[in-house]
Amino acid sequence: MVWQLKTFEELTNEQLYNIIKERLNIFVVEQDCPYPELDDLDQQSFHLFNEEEGEIKAYCRILEAGVKYQEASIGRVIVKEKYRRNGLATQLLNNAIDFMSNGLNETKIKIQAQDYLRDFYSSFGFQPISEVYLEDGIPHVDMILYGVEK
Repeated sequence: MVWQLKTFEELTNEQLYNIIKERLNIFVVEQDCPYPELDDLDQQSFHLFNEEEGEIKAYCRILEAGVKYQEASIGRVIVKEKYRRNGLATQLLNNAIDFMSNGLNETKIKIQAQDYLRDFYSSFGFQPISEVYLEDGIPHVDMILYGVEK
């Protein structure tokens, strides 16, 4: 399974289109949550994804420290519904954390997690740093991973 990591400028038009399409399908349509998906952070992000014949199977964006938060962050984490429960999310997060630690030399990673995924993110060492709050009508919790291994 080949994972791709690209800057915004390195994405092809088709890849960018397919990534945005899947993010909208999951966050806006599947979760019935209308919100401004395009937030002007994609241009400053690394995009980690797995695709097969143009179909995005799993994706997240990676932001260096100081772009969104003081800490580096991972966001827009998705796995297309038909590929869930096959370990893709675990591979995605492991690859993102590895790149952030070894490629970007980051030691802290912050995420804004949907609360129902708290245990999943905790399995990587993320710890809650906020109470549960509503973001676009969905319960979220801020979490941080300290002391990322290099």
